[in-house]
Amino acid sequence: MIRAEQIVAAIRGGKTFLVASHQSPDGDALGSTLALALALREMGKNVVAYNQDSIPTDYLFLPGCQTLVNTVDPALRFDVGFVLDAGELARAGSWIRGCCDCLINVDHHPHSENFGDIHAVDDQASATGVLIHRILTAMEWPVSSSVASCIYTAILSDTGSFRYSNADREAFAVAGEMVELGVDPWSISSGLYESQEQERLRLLALALPTLKISPSGTCASIAVTLDMYRQTCAQPVHTDRFVNYPRSIRNVEVAIFFRQIDEGSFKVGFRSKGQVDVGALARELGGGGHHNAAGATVSGQLSEVEALVFGRIEQLLAN
Repeated sequence: MIRAEQIVAAIRGGKTFLVASHQSPDGDALGSTLALALALREMGKNVVAYNQDSIPTDYLFLPGCQTLVNTVDPALRFDVGFVLDAGELARAGSWIRGCCDCLINVDHHPHSENFGDIHAVDDQASATGVLIHRILTAMEWPVSSSVASCIYTAILSDTGSFRYSNADREAFAVAGEMVELGVDPWSISSGLYESQEQERLRLLALALPTLKISPSGTCASIAVTLDMYRQTCAQPVHTDRFVNYPRSIRNVEVAIFFRQIDEGSFKVGFRSKGQVDVGALARELGGGGHHNAAGATVSGQLSEVEALVFGRIEQLLAN
């Protein structure tokens, strides 16, 4: 466990805690946040669980989700702050540094920004949820069924239901332990994959016709525009996992999801099957992420952004 003694000491010595994760939270960010927040409350700590964005509807089944807040009183101070799965502090909120006496960065992103008093990063870990499990193990704190559900969801989400290359022995071992503690895999999978809102499917129906495949057949994308949101009454949270559709095409090595965020820019999500380091590409574009999963914000109209990104990926695939 990375810096286990320091983290254990900080938890045992603190009374007030802030637990935060990156904006537009995914299953790992939410599962890790809620798992740690629930466990700290079980220890008798005063905890604020924070994310600047709302919980995607797919994750509303998670224990403790109703306690997650989107705003924090700037006058509050915390003995300890945890920033989870963020890559860089700005993705969770740069203001967090100023309100925490001790700040701990827990992450598994490569090139994670070295912020905080304790930099607990392991880029070989399958998910930040695994690191939360390591922290609780170091604390010798028994994992409750609620905490187990959150940890299992974090791992399930970030390993693509154990389909991605990061689904290592530890991921399976921790998930198995959570099942032994009472987690029902079917219940979690049903909550994630079989409780979609109709707005999401209507949005997907408009997004799929935007499918583009590169001449080589190794790169594919879909896009969502602001007009699609207006037509379907959908929200950005409904686009979770849209990138998996182009990713599923035979021979595609890199999948891209273009999500318009305003009239002049797009959030670009990348997924790679291993040949291309999309994390490095995202960093070139001002973003970040892993070798196989990353993202960045790119200015321009959709046709311009598509041309830029496809051109760069084709160069990388040709090398």
